[in-house]
Amino acid sequence: MPKTSWFDESTALPVIDEQVAKLESFAAAMADGVIEKHELESQQTTLVATMRAVEAELSEEQHIAVTRLLVELSAYNVMRTVHELQADRLQRSLAGFR
Repeated sequence: MPKTSWFDESTALPVIDEQVAKLESFAAAMADGVIEKHELESQQTTLVATMRAVEAELSEEQHIAVTRLLVELSAYNVMRTVHELQADRLQRSLAGFR
């Protein structure tokens, strides 16, 4: 598999979401707009297996860097999700005043 940049060349923003959208398991889980418990558990199993495989190949220095990357990515995803939920809630509230 060829190396794919993590960033959009024109904006320098991360494009990990585009790679996520290409995952068959993600697309199948999202198809009906509802994430079932078994779908989440399946993704967790895949995540843990992938993390174990990658972790086993990392030097100490790489492990520190990848751990930081995973933590920062997780924090960003949570913050973005909360921001989007808040924006959606605000839009619905404002729509009630129209």
